[in-house]
Parts: sequence; structure tokens; C-alpha cells
Amino acid sequence: MTVLQTIAVAFAMFSAVPVPQFDWNEKNMRYSLCAFPLVGVLCGALWCVCASLPLPAMVRAAGFCLIPVWVTGGIHLDGYADTCDALCSYGDTQKKLDILKDPHCGAFAVIRLCSYFVAYFALCCCVQFTSQVGAVWLLALVLERACSGYAVAAFPLAKNTGLAHTFATAADRTTVRRVLGCLSIVLAVALFGPGRWRAGACGGGCPVALPPCGGQAVWRYYRGPGRVVFAKSGTVYAGGPCVLPVEGVCNMLFITGPLYSGKRTFAKPFGGRQIYEVQTLAANAESLPDLADELAQYDVVTATEVGGGVVPIDPAQRAAREAAGRLACLLAERADCVVQMFCGLPTVLKGELPPC
Repeated sequence: MTVLQTIAVAFAMFSAVPVPQFDWNEKNMRYSLCAFPLVGVLCGALWCVCASLPLPAMVRAAGFCLIPVWVTGGIHLDGYADTCDALCSYGDTQKKLDILKDPHCGAFAVIRLCSYFVAYFALCCCVQFTSQVGAVWLLALVLERACSGYAVAAFPLAKNTGLAHTFATAADRTTVRRVLGCLSIVLAVALFGPGRWRAGACGGGCPVALPPCGGQAVWRYYRGPGRVVFAKSGTVYAGGPCVLPVEGVCNMLFITGPLYSGKRTFAKPFGGRQIYEVQTLAANAESLPDLADELAQYDVVTATEVGGGVVPIDPAQRAAREAAGRLACLLAERADCVVQMFCGLPTVLKGELPPC
């Protein structure tokens, strides 16, 4: 019962979700900061629900932006706005503390909040949501709340009043720091460490996966129109340097061939921004030419040849094969160099290989 009360106290403080009301006391507030990351789990779960609904892209992006606000009631944005006003005042410490207590919203807070939502909405519009992307976002939401709870228990407070002080003084600060510190480390390793579970969401070949994904979104729009595409199966390789298009150098290398023919092993030494197994994207694409244009923004693209073998009985599988073949033709048309792999041996069908 104490565990449920502890969770209820955390949700009552850090969210707008209706929960049973309990009297806040030393017993159920002692570890309430440890339950704070569960609010992030709820936000991530609702993001996945929003992504699964048949909504227009911009409406879905708006949902991604607004779900955390609806769940938390804007408590974090309120603190962010107050902090912006205080920091932009360039006054002494006492003046900044007075601004933090002022219930009014200043011009700097409005400007920063508008900038935040514009940037957030633009990023959400760039992302094609998949289950892997949803897992990464969920873990990130939990991580940021674990770090926030750790900060309340570990760092000096600005003043000796307020809810942060109430929770910090009521908490078993040593245990909270240990629990949230260990949770933060585990989540950080899961998000940024090497591993292949994130395949299709971020670069499995890069020890710091999320910054390259954000950088890809910005660079994609600098280089040409489109949205970020994450393969449903396969990995965006972010281990090498980005190769900007220059005169006389291959802008996109397209590698195709049968399954397990050595395509990825051959591709990795070329570095740059790579995406693998793009044939899985063809079946659900609204426009194959548009998808091909988006994929052409990568430095290296690989696709498995699926047209051979027994013709499937299922009409949907036949349509998926046809779409994959048409996508391969479109990619070959847009590529500066096309390579066919067979038994680990490359055959250049078009153009010249770029230097590794």
C-alpha cells in the first residue's frame, strides 16, 4: 500500500493525471522522487499510441509536442518560463529569486517558450515514427526525469521554501540518489552505448547515437527537402564522418544484392551517413519516388534483392516485392554509383566507387 501511495504522490506532484488522494506524510514521500520517472513512461506510452493512430503527419507531430504538456500539466514549462525570465534579467541573486516567485509571465519567457515549441514541432515533423524510435523516446523521457529527481536530492536548492524543498527534505536523499543514479546510468548506457537493439532508430555503430540522429535531421534539411527516414529493420550507421557532396565525388552509393551477400560489410568502410535494408520501407510508402528522393540524401544506401525465388501466394507479399523492386530501380537511377554484391564480391554496375 505504501508503494502505491508513493507512486500516487509522485503523479499528484509531477503530473496532471487524476490519482487517488492521500495525505502526504514522511512515509509516502520518502521515496516519491524514485517514482518520478514513471511519469516519463506514461508520456512515452501515449506517444506510441499517438503514433499508431491514422493521423496526418502534422497533427501527429502536434500530438507529440502536446502530450507531455497534457500529462504534466505544464509544470516543467512553468519552471522553464520562470527561469528564462530570471536569467534574462541579469540582476543579482535576490532579484532573480524574486522573479522566480513572481506569478506573471515576462516577455523573455514567451519568446523562449515559442522558440521551444517551434523547434520541438519541427523535429517531430522530421521523424518517421517506428517502434524502435518510440523505445528510444520513451527511455529518453524516463532518463530526463531520473536526472531531474537526482538533481533535487543531490544539488543545493535555491531557497528553503517551495515544493522542491518540501520533497527534498522529506526524501531519503541517500537512497534516492543511489536509485536514480543507478537508473540514469542504466538508461544512458541503453540509449548511448553500443548495441543493436536500437536498429532502425539510431546508429548502432556509434557509441553516442542520439546526437547523430539529431544532427542528421538538421543536415538533411540543409542538404535538401525531406524528412528523416529510419529503417524498420536494419541500422542507420553513424560511425563515420558525414561526406558532403562535392564536385566529382559520388553523392550516393547504392548497394544491392541477395540476402547475406556482404552488402553491409562492404558499405561500412565508406563512412558517411548510411541506411540499410531499405526494401522494407517500400511496401508502406505512399509515394515511391518521394521515398527514393529521401533515401538519396544518404551517402550509402543498401537494399536486399527480393525478386527471386518462389512467387508468394499472398497478394500483399507480391505487392511488397514489386514495390521493393520499383524502389531499387528508382534508387539506381538517382545513385552516382551502383554496386551489386554476390558472395561478398562487388560488381560496379554504374559510375565509379568513391574513395573509402
